[in-house]
Amino acid sequence: MRKTCSMWLFPFFLLLFTSSLSAHVGSPDVFYEGAAGPYRLMVTIRPPLVIPGVAEIEVVSASSELRELQITPLHLSGPGAQFAPTPDRLQKSSDASASFTGSLWLMEQGAWQVRIQAEGPRGQGELSVPVPAVAQQSLRMQKFLAVGLFILMLFLSVGAVSVVGASLREGQLEPGVAPGTFQIRRARLMMAATAVLLFASLFLARGWWNSIAQNYERRLYKLPQLSATLEPQGRLTLRLPDPGLWKGLQITGNPLIPDHNHLMHLFLVRLPELERFWHLHPEQMESAVFSQDLPAIPAGRYQIFADVVHRSGFPETMVTEIDLPYVPGKPLSGDDSAGVGRPLSQADRTANSSELFCGGRMVWERDSLSLKSRHASWFRFRVEDQAGRPVDDLEPYMGMAGHAVFLKTDRSVFAHVHPSGTPPMAMLALTERGATSQPDPHARHGKGVPAFGTVVSFPYGFPQPGEYRIFVQIKRVGRVQTGVFDVEVGL
Repeated sequence: MRKTCSMWLFPFFLLLFTSSLSAHVGSPDVFYEGAAGPYRLMVTIRPPLVIPGVAEIEVVSASSELRELQITPLHLSGPGAQFAPTPDRLQKSSDASASFTGSLWLMEQGAWQVRIQAEGPRGQGELSVPVPAVAQQSLRMQKFLAVGLFILMLFLSVGAVSVVGASLREGQLEPGVAPGTFQIRRARLMMAATAVLLFASLFLARGWWNSIAQNYERRLYKLPQLSATLEPQGRLTLRLPDPGLWKGLQITGNPLIPDHNHLMHLFLVRLPELERFWHLHPEQMESAVFSQDLPAIPAGRYQIFADVVHRSGFPETMVTEIDLPYVPGKPLSGDDSAGVGRPLSQADRTANSSELFCGGRMVWERDSLSLKSRHASWFRFRVEDQAGRPVDDLEPYMGMAGHAVFLKTDRSVFAHVHPSGTPPMAMLALTERGATSQPDPHARHGKGVPAFGTVVSFPYGFPQPGEYRIFVQIKRVGRVQTGVFDVEVGL
């Protein structure tokens, strides 16, 4: 929150806080597809621009028979996860579609969940969707409102001084009797004293308000910056920032909880062409230090994105850049993987296929060549063999049918997405009733995710227009393969 243009504005401004962000970089909206009992739902949650603030929610059902949806905000973990307030009812669209919309308040920063209760002819069902909510930015009060409040303050102040003067000058006199010199002097003296008192009160109120504003500014969430250094023998060391910076989120630097059985998911993208991509999993050496033996990497400048999930369930993506020499490296092993695409300067944003190193290809089953920002979509990718036939041998990659990274070419947007949606699996595990502080990192892998077939799909919506590169990873014959696609997103 910023200071207003006038020193006299009252603390009515508490109603006008604005801010927001999610764990991804520049991609705050939550997209999730799952089952509420017998009903499959596609959920979009737009976290509020204020904390406290109102989250916008849209739910689309695969069945038009769904009669009612109710939503409830709860903390993701801790005592607040057990005490639900009265649910709010979503409004069903007036047309024949199975679309519901509504909103609810998120009162504090941190990791939340939105519990959705569904009711229809096939009975009832329940689904919980995790939501990270933080204060990220602030807005200046609208000028017309500031001017209006200033005029109202002047009117009330002048009125208060006038009332004091009139009461002391004429309040004790009989009707029709003119005030004497004593009454006039006394009234003037008390009017001056009242004006000074009002001025002092407003001055103190301004200082109190500025103190609140400064405290709010200190609590604004800022994108965490990693420290990355290359050690001898091609070992990359990553140092996490001080988690104490985010006091309002109850983040204590350690322990983190595993997501897909890894405490950190590290993504390296070569700049400026974004043609080389690595998905790695460093080991934790100390509470805030991770280390990774790099594979063979050509010299260049690299953008780093590092995903972690704190014990509270709050996910973070930390960023940095690093210049690397040629690193001979070690062979990829375990869940570590790499991908190669066209340089951005040669990108074809109308192409719907990407060649895979195995000789097959990945095909983007696009519903339309035109994509718009802030619109939830299904991104479906079909894997074919060398003869162009759909494959039927996709294997789990870290428990999932696939992983996707949506990266804006200016790197202002980064989102690591699963077939179930944008929330990390570790965060989803905490929504399970009775989840402990040590949730099963694969507890939700089989829920809400279609059976492996020839197509892997991801629910997502681009947060802003511009040019994006999409990295889609699947696993076949024990090897991870990466398809690379480019797209132009409109307003």
